[in-house]
Amino acid sequence: MRKGTIWPSERKTYTDRLTGLEVTQLTDYKAHSHHLYFTESGWYDGGQCLLFVSDRGNSANLYSLHVESGEITQLTVYPDNDQLDASLLPDGSAAFIKKDRSLFRLDLSTLEEVLLYEAPDGYRLGNASATACGSYVLTCVQEDLSSSIRLDLGNGYVGHRELMEAAPHSMIIRIDAEKGGAEKVYEAKRFITHINTSPVEPWLMTFCHEGPWHLVDHRIWGLDLRSGEAWQIRARLEPGEKVGHEFFYPDGHTIGYHGFRANGTNFFGSIRYDNTGMEETEFPFNTWHAYADGLGQAIVDGKGDVKSLTIWRKIGGVYDGPRTLCELRCSFHSQKVHAHPRFSADGKQVLFTSDKNGYGNLYLVQVPEQFDSLPLFTP
Repeated sequence: MRKGTIWPSERKTYTDRLTGLEVTQLTDYKAHSHHLYFTESGWYDGGQCLLFVSDRGNSANLYSLHVESGEITQLTVYPDNDQLDASLLPDGSAAFIKKDRSLFRLDLSTLEEVLLYEAPDGYRLGNASATACGSYVLTCVQEDLSSSIRLDLGNGYVGHRELMEAAPHSMIIRIDAEKGGAEKVYEAKRFITHINTSPVEPWLMTFCHEGPWHLVDHRIWGLDLRSGEAWQIRARLEPGEKVGHEFFYPDGHTIGYHGFRANGTNFFGSIRYDNTGMEETEFPFNTWHAYADGLGQAIVDGKGDVKSLTIWRKIGGVYDGPRTLCELRCSFHSQKVHAHPRFSADGKQVLFTSDKNGYGNLYLVQVPEQFDSLPLFTP
């Protein structure tokens, strides 16, 4: 295959057996496909196209799907590649691709690919996220301790706690989004990951101290890129509490997250970057991820016995729900088949990944305007 190869539409629709909604399966190939990590929007070109990663051809590459026609365009050709991460420039003109220790910029019109940054010898490269102004892309690097710790973080978090306890040297790096050239903006002897830039404020970002959520010293951190000042966001309220999977709301100031109380109760919540305005909603079943669209809707993916996507909507300032949106049946066996549900920018659709048919594929479901037409969720 080569760059620009066109794959015919694989889309199909079916009626969800739990709610009767029409669900569109966007990909159908005997290899895992998944959308971008849920903190990153993959929609571009006015919402007409969607970035995704697929292992077709026995190698992970980046593809673009034209949502209306279903036609798929291959954007990269990396042979024998196992993992790939990507994020978008805010104007949707380019994608930043993390492959091994390298970060590339891919022009989505010409498919020209430029190496922007390479992690130093002895370091692993983390995810990338562009600033709101589009001038920079932020990433992180961590000291590579794989020679002394057995690591398989993408498939069951093998070595997750051990790496946290080893406290690898980590750095947050700011890179010119067009020309390359990197500068260190923060460093610590902590396992740092989960770089998220504000979609509104070019100076604001969050990162995390990675590790088991109930054991890590503190999960969510803010960083002022003007001064290099870092601070804790959403302090732990009780011993053993777990909070994480943070993301920015579209307003660029509010940070969403989910977690687990010490008694096992699940919750999703939001808080401003300055630790004001905290709001949390509890629910009595297990989930992997939670996401809110900033328009008054929140969604979680079920795990274990809960095999559906569950949704809430604010009505009169109070969340109505939980209600079942559609069946999920996702195994969560590896990062490639995590559901990672995400609303479209207008809040009218939910994109998710599921391997309910054996392979990870992308699915899209419309959120009904008449919210109370959805059945109330019962565990």
